[in-house]
Amino acid sequence: MNYIKNPQKIEQNSFAIISNIIAHERPDYVFVSEMHEAVIKRVIHTTADFDWLDILHFSPEVLSRIAKAISRGCTLYTDTTMAMSGINKTLLQQMGCECRCYISDPRVVDSAPKLGITRSMAAVDIALAEPGEKLFVFGNAPTALFRLLERQAAPVAVIGVPVGFVGAAESKDALVESDLPCIAALGRKGGSNVAAAIINAILYQLRGTL
Repeated sequence: MNYIKNPQKIEQNSFAIISNIIAHERPDYVFVSEMHEAVIKRVIHTTADFDWLDILHFSPEVLSRIAKAISRGCTLYTDTTMAMSGINKTLLQQMGCECRCYISDPRVVDSAPKLGITRSMAAVDIALAEPGEKLFVFGNAPTALFRLLERQAAPVAVIGVPVGFVGAAESKDALVESDLPCIAALGRKGGSNVAAAIINAILYQLRGTL
């Protein structure tokens, strides 16, 4: 069987196919910046879904804010270990950043049932109590996003792409309507893989690659 075995070549070919499909099927589509293009194409690459051209919302200057915060060495907080595992930690460390997920932290496991809230909500509370610049990356838990909005926190930005049918679309609508700088998935689609892809796309742009 004849097929491509080199991982780098597979990725390069995938992005070339994505670019060709967009050029052919959406010739009038305009990317507002190189980083905007990189983020959307990497999410499409991750999901094989071209709906992301229309459903990924970017608040004004959010990409610049995230890029600058990463360059300064901010801390990323994810709602799931899956999102954290998908983020390129080597590049994060090179930028002086750290990624944390408190969903299984003993403090969260202990406090969530006592407070009658989800562990994702309790994890947000712990994250907000820590010092430093924060970038929240949510791909699975609408309750985490709602909790962040309830607390009227002021992170550098929020990547809010929870997937699902209960509260997912509503939590992202609330994020878009808030004053928080954000990247949000409109509607039900999203996921931890999408959240990680958004961060990775920004990291690769900062490194000067795909």
